[in-house]
Amino acid sequence: MIPVPGFEGRRVAVFGLGRSGITAARALQAGGAVPVLWDDGVSGRMQAEAEGFLVEDLTRADWSGFAALVLSPGAPLTHPKPHWTVERAHAAGVPVIGDVELFARALDALPKDQRPRVVAITGTNGKSTTTALIGWVLKSAGLSVHIGGNIGIGVLALPAPTPDAVYVIEVSSYQLDLTTSFAPDVAILTNISPDHLDRHGGMEGYVAAKQRIFQAQGPEALALVGVDEAWGQGIASDLRAQGRRVCTVSTLSVIPGPGAQRSEPGTQTVAHVAEAWVPGSATPPRNDGMEAAPGRLSLDGQPVADLAAARSLPGRHNAQNAAFAYAAARALGVSHDAAVEGLMTFPGLAHRMEAVGRLDGVRFINDSKGTNADAARQALASYPSVFWIAGGKAKEGGIEALRDLFPHVAKAYLIGEAAEAFAETLGGTPHIVAHTMERAVEMAAADAAKAGGEQVVLLSPACASFDQFPDFEVRGEAFRAAVLALGAKAEPAA
Repeated sequence: MIPVPGFEGRRVAVFGLGRSGITAARALQAGGAVPVLWDDGVSGRMQAEAEGFLVEDLTRADWSGFAALVLSPGAPLTHPKPHWTVERAHAAGVPVIGDVELFARALDALPKDQRPRVVAITGTNGKSTTTALIGWVLKSAGLSVHIGGNIGIGVLALPAPTPDAVYVIEVSSYQLDLTTSFAPDVAILTNISPDHLDRHGGMEGYVAAKQRIFQAQGPEALALVGVDEAWGQGIASDLRAQGRRVCTVSTLSVIPGPGAQRSEPGTQTVAHVAEAWVPGSATPPRNDGMEAAPGRLSLDGQPVADLAAARSLPGRHNAQNAAFAYAAARALGVSHDAAVEGLMTFPGLAHRMEAVGRLDGVRFINDSKGTNADAARQALASYPSVFWIAGGKAKEGGIEALRDLFPHVAKAYLIGEAAEAFAETLGGTPHIVAHTMERAVEMAAADAAKAGGEQVVLLSPACASFDQFPDFEVRGEAFRAAVLALGAKAEPAA
């Protein structure tokens, strides 16, 4: 655990007692604060009381006595309307912060020579894989690494800081909205596409939340920005105009610039790192539409690694993840050879393009974390033909944006609330409404076996899971269980 100083003897309101809330309370208490906890759910309050915390109904509390409100990222800060605790805090002049901000303040309180380094990752898609991949590369290179945040362990539950440590932290837009002083040594924005618009008041608010990952970085810090879309290109330009150290990552056929065009789906993987800063380098800025090396990860036009040899990094999106990981590792002083070795040996991330089993010539791929159309696009584009399991609680736009990839779909098996709507969008593309995961896996496996040769059954739902499952992890495990029930040979979980 990471104790949070700065609130010694002062009352701090903590609302929302899920993973981040209860961990924040523990860290505040360890730092000398008096956390005052509340949750709308009885179970959260009971857990807090069992741990000996002060539980107080915040609807009746005197807010003038609080030094801060630590808000759960699940509670709305601004949209569709501010949570009632936010309104109470603002009325009393109480700052509203989150667990990542507490983490930042805990590190800032340390003497400069005692502070660990921090790599932070956000983005609409790819942030979990990139986080896990960076952690793997750094650990493989012998660094002391702690991985957490929006993935795995809550950030304040990670081990206490030591000067040699590197924290690799995934942060969501919700968490970033609650930060003011979070200043990673390496901050990464993988990509941006429409998501969570209801919580940010539209696309402008969502982009602004993501851009906050760079807001407090110092002059020596590195900003790594994915520039495959206009939002990332705009952010990179803004950061350059501020005189910041910027490294751009692209999977386009050419680096964005005058006349740059997106590659067609199914073309060779391209990942290019431009303007990368590594210790001792003086790489000049460039944004000239220079060709990237197809099939390879390249740094300013020079080949770095043949990504075809990395078994757990298929597809263009994973080439992007690899580019971020390589650039981040080099910025932290990892050698070229060690960074590439880490990429090549990465075992993959559960529920993200995860190979979970094989039955004769049929491979089963669990991409349950593909919770929107843009994420599903990355998976569909990675294979020439798939038997596709999709559906759940649909996001805005459904799968309309994936029409250009329907030729990759040998047949679709639709589940959950979105099944009928997806069936209408698919039109003449072969499909069937399977309703349940178990039935979809059975039918897809049978059809794939009949097709003969090497085939892929892909779960990439393009939907949230909440209609049938508590979260994407449970959905992915249901897929795995259904695959193994057929007699498929399990592949090791990442």
